[in-house]
Amino acid sequence: MFNVDPKIVQRMTPHLQRVLIVDSQAASVKLLQELLRSIVLCQVWAAPSDAKAIQAARAFDPQIIFVEHAGPELDGARLARALRRSELPCRKAPIIMVTAEATAQAILGARDAGIHEFLRKPYTIKDLMRRLEAVALKPRDWVEAVHYVGPDRRRFNSGEYVGPRKRRSDARKTPDQARIVQALKIVRSALEAVESDWPQARRALLTQAVDLQKAAVAVGDMKLMDAAARLNRAVGDTLDRARLEPAVKAVMAFLPKEDTAQAA
Repeated sequence: MFNVDPKIVQRMTPHLQRVLIVDSQAASVKLLQELLRSIVLCQVWAAPSDAKAIQAARAFDPQIIFVEHAGPELDGARLARALRRSELPCRKAPIIMVTAEATAQAILGARDAGIHEFLRKPYTIKDLMRRLEAVALKPRDWVEAVHYVGPDRRRFNSGEYVGPRKRRSDARKTPDQARIVQALKIVRSALEAVESDWPQARRALLTQAVDLQKAAVAVGDMKLMDAAARLNRAVGDTLDRARLEPAVKAVMAFLPKEDTAQAA
């Protein structure tokens, strides 16, 4: 019998008040709902399809979303990507994929779609608690790029992950330096996408401009801070390359030479 730690539950509770379960199988929804309510007092809504899930997300603003991998009119990875790239307030809410299809392809697809955690069926209340604790109490950095939007993929499925937390190339950099390099790579990628996907490119540029300013303050680089502030001002509501390109060039001057040839 698994004993739930009341202190952990108390800390998690504010993050789990509104739950959305996306699954076409009523029995699966009921099981998860009962387990959730045995852990924490929460409101739970269910949706059987992608379209209904978007409607529910818009109406109820869930704090956490559980989604089945696949079903009639349901594609969990597709739904996650749609939520991440939407303007909904819950676009950054933790998403846990629940499925019996635990193939490598399914797991990698979930990670690349912006899923926070992967919960394999059949699961126990202990398995569920580990995932809830991971998303509620161990938040990951948010990546707002062009080709990927979601939590930092280097800690995917952190409820089970026990390996190193960083790429080998990051080992030579301080956390702030690695943060600057990643932001600059995303800026470079976003500039390439301003005409093909301006809304997401704009969002990525604005996010990185703010992140660069914070990192510049942390490392005491006032020139980088000024360049990042200029980039922030240059990103308007409409595409204006005459303003944008010089601002991007100014911040890209801070990308280390060994990183300039690497893809974002």
